[in-house]
Amino acid sequence: MSDIAIGSRGADGAFSARTVILILAIGILGFIGTLVLGAYAPDLRSGRNGGGHALSTAATGFSGLVRLAEATGRHPQVARDVHRLDTEDLVVLTPESGTTNLFPILSQRSAKVTLVVLPKWLTVGDPERTGWVHYKGLKPSSDPGGVLAPKEEIEVARHRSAGVPLVTSPELPRTIRFTAPRPLQTISGTGLTPLITDPQGRIVLAKLTDRPLYVLADPDLLSNIGMADARQAASALDLLDWLNSNEATSIYFDVTLNGFGRSPSPLKLAFDPPFLAMTLAIAIAVFLAAWQGAVRFGSPRRRARAIAFGKVALIDNAAALVRKAGRYAMLGNRYADMTRERASTIFGAPAHLRDGALDSHLDGLGRQPRFSDLAQAARDARDQHSVLSAAQALHQWLWEKNR
Repeated sequence: MSDIAIGSRGADGAFSARTVILILAIGILGFIGTLVLGAYAPDLRSGRNGGGHALSTAATGFSGLVRLAEATGRHPQVARDVHRLDTEDLVVLTPESGTTNLFPILSQRSAKVTLVVLPKWLTVGDPERTGWVHYKGLKPSSDPGGVLAPKEEIEVARHRSAGVPLVTSPELPRTIRFTAPRPLQTISGTGLTPLITDPQGRIVLAKLTDRPLYVLADPDLLSNIGMADARQAASALDLLDWLNSNEATSIYFDVTLNGFGRSPSPLKLAFDPPFLAMTLAIAIAVFLAAWQGAVRFGSPRRRARAIAFGKVALIDNAAALVRKAGRYAMLGNRYADMTRERASTIFGAPAHLRDGALDSHLDGLGRQPRFSDLAQAARDARDQHSVLSAAQALHQWLWEKNR
């Protein structure tokens, strides 16, 4: 009926424009934040799962060595992407099981210095403290022995050590002075050049003779357990420096073997160069389109009433209803009856005359056209144009007779 009720006042909105804008801004920022976190959530995992890798703070982890290397200016890098391992710098691999597939990385680094730290302990997570573990015992010796299989066959053994000092090869700096963990895990096999051994000559650290691949049998020399001792920690840093002595600028600790690699994601591509520029361009275009749609240009124009005031509006609306209903055929006869009544009153026709007799009386008032012919034409009209023509003819007849 109408946009504004007659005599009523416009009701105030439930929220002000500033409140609505603030709600929209918070919602949009929250949506964008959800997208970004969803894209990078796998890359932001802390790694505090009690495993034996560079992100773990458990006793069997190596985060202590990473933090120590960072504090002493060695610029360690935790590699979540296998493509970052294509570097001349030292790469430390810490597989947690003998079934871990090292072949893709080792084939990529066939001529580059790589240190493989064998697993040793069988642990379970502490349910009360995140990132802590409980010892269940030692892994079966066949498990760490299968890390380099089938290309390299090595055997793993465990021995009581009583914490004796380990023997260092003359090739290594004299500052490297490790004490044997308890128990001590050693390796043996063909193609191994011993670098660190126990007093009985059993190998703790070895180099493969055909390439710069080093194998550390006992992880406790570098793990968080060993970093608790200042002398062991200093020897660990000196060992990494010696292995990384080709003027390298960093040390890479791989965690892709431990399940913390970056997985490809179409959503992540939208936030990484070079696609980031396109994403920002689309976001700006959407923002400008939304701004144009939300901001009014010029003064507001009040819409007209659906039904206007006055007799003319009432007639127009009635005509519109007839036109929409398609009832033109009913109008001609009614208009003829109305004209007959008006003419009877104006010309003083006898009151007893009805229908045909009254039409004959009106026909006798004068010249052509006759009223009865005009009334019959109105009754026969069936469409809009013929009804209009008949009504105009009746109106003209009455006007001429009344002059």
